[in-house]
Amino acid sequence: MKLIKPAHIRGNKVMKKLSTFILLIAGIACGAPPVMAETAASATGHANKKSASKKVAAAHKHEAQEIDEKEPDTSGLQPIAFNCELGNKITIYSRTNDDQQIALHWNKHTHLMTRVGTTTGAQRFENAQSGLVWIGIPAKGMLLDSKHGRQLANECRNADQAAQKVAEKS
Repeated sequence: MKLIKPAHIRGNKVMKKLSTFILLIAGIACGAPPVMAETAASATGHANKKSASKKVAAAHKHEAQEIDEKEPDTSGLQPIAFNCELGNKITIYSRTNDDQQIALHWNKHTHLMTRVGTTTGAQRFENAQSGLVWIGIPAKGMLLDSKHGRQLANECRNADQAAQKVAEKS
């Protein structure tokens, strides 16, 4: 024997779905953050589906981070050693035919850095995952931590830049 729910009970489910949809659309139109959509979804019982999809998305993001965190292979690349203030040392590995990426070795780790265009002519390379930013100008280079807003190494010079600075002082 099949039980049929009264129309007013079936209608409540439809109304909840409709109100959730309206809240979601209104939130998007107003520029509300996605949290509002999650709250509306949990009110209708769809939270389990959402949380399962969030777990899958988080697992994929974690896998992508593991790939990003692997240190790049520097074999076959040309190293340039930099001596910085306070005894910091940085090595930059690059290809002669590729000026869009470098590998930067600092603090016992090597990070893949990608060129970012500038209007000043300075060489700027960033790694969004670690927050590292390398800025190179003809006289020196500096390493910044964009996540914490601080300098990590300054007055970094390779052998040619150091020799030029000594020559300028003489």
